[in-house]
Amino acid sequence: MTIITDPLFYALAIPAVIALGLSKGGFAGVGQMATPLVALVMPPLEAAAIMLPIMIVQDAQAVWVYRREYNGRILAIMIPGALVGIALAGLLASYISDAAVRIFIGVTTIAFVLYSWVGPKKLAQEAGTASVPGGVFWGAVSGFTSTICQAGGPPYQMYVMSQNLPKMIFVGTTAIMFATLNWVKVIPYAALGQFSGVGFATSLVLLPLAIATNLLGFWLVRRTPQALFFKIIMLLMMLISIELTREGATELWRP
Repeated sequence: MTIITDPLFYALAIPAVIALGLSKGGFAGVGQMATPLVALVMPPLEAAAIMLPIMIVQDAQAVWVYRREYNGRILAIMIPGALVGIALAGLLASYISDAAVRIFIGVTTIAFVLYSWVGPKKLAQEAGTASVPGGVFWGAVSGFTSTICQAGGPPYQMYVMSQNLPKMIFVGTTAIMFATLNWVKVIPYAALGQFSGVGFATSLVLLPLAIATNLLGFWLVRRTPQALFFKIIMLLMMLISIELTREGATELWRP
C-alpha cells in the first residue's frame, strides 16, 4: 500500500485530523482549519479529497450519537440549498479562485461575529422561526464553500446560530447537515479526478486518530456548559475567518 511519506504532510495532517475529530464530536467550527493546514503542502482540492473519507467515517459516528437530537425543519430548508451549492461548485471548481472564496466567507463571517459581540442589537435570545429563503441561501453558500475549500461551517452557522437552538439540538443538526453534504461531495470530487489510490491509503492511515478524537469531542461537548459552548464557537468562527481571509488575500495578491 503506497501512502504519502512526506514528514511535513503528517506534521500538518495530524493536527488537522484532531481538529476534525473535535469538530465532528460537536465543537462546530474547529474542523475548518483542517483543509487549510493540509493545503499548505498540496493543492486545496487534493487536500480536501484526502480529508473527505475521514470526515465521512466521523460523520457516521456523529449521526449515530446525535440521531435523536436535531431540528428537522432547519435541515429540510438548508439541505436543498446546499445541494444546489455543491452542484454549482462542481461546475465552477476548475475556474474559480480558492482565494476569492476564502476572502468572501472570511469577511462575511467576521462581520457576523462582530455584530453578535458589539452590534447595536444582539442576536435574538428566543428561538426564531427559520426563514425559508434565508435558509436556502445560506445552505447554498455552505454547500458551495464546503466543496471549494471545506469552509461550509460559517455560512451554515450564520443561519443556524440565529435560531438560538439548545446546545445538543445544534450539535445534532450540524452533524446530519454535514454528513449529507460530505456524501454528496463525493460526486464532484470524483468527477474532478481528485481521488487517488495514494490519497485514499493515506486517509486510512489517519483514520484511527480521527475516530479517537471524534470520541473525545463527544465526551467534551456534553460536559461544556451551553453559554460557554456558544462563546467558544463564536471565538473559533472569528479566528478561523481571520485566517481564511489572510490566506485568501495572500494568495490573491501574491506576485
